[in-house]
Amino acid sequence: MYNKAYMVPNPMTPNQAIFISPEFCNGCNTCVDVCRSDVLVPNPEKGKPPIVMYPDECWFGGCCVAHCPVPGAIRMEHPLNQRAGWKRKETGEYFRVGMKNPPPPNTRPPVG
Repeated sequence: MYNKAYMVPNPMTPNQAIFISPEFCNGCNTCVDVCRSDVLVPNPEKGKPPIVMYPDECWFGGCCVAHCPVPGAIRMEHPLNQRAGWKRKETGEYFRVGMKNPPPPNTRPPVG
């Protein structure tokens, strides 16, 4: 009898941490090397995107996205409870952390 060991991905939770676009990813595995919590594992097929093996273990550090040589190949989706946003009362504009065109900093002195 032959015993073989298999790695099987954890089932996806409602908050999927990392999205990899197979049409952009070139399979360089840079994201696998820099991931601090070992969420990603290399794909056994050459040139294929890495496998998100342990999505629940992601710390949302963003190293995988920052070090990816191909823009748009990997993106991180933060859980809803970690997304910070605010709305300006006067205009109704909505802002969030990490937006492309953030508002200018508040230069008014504190009240009181």
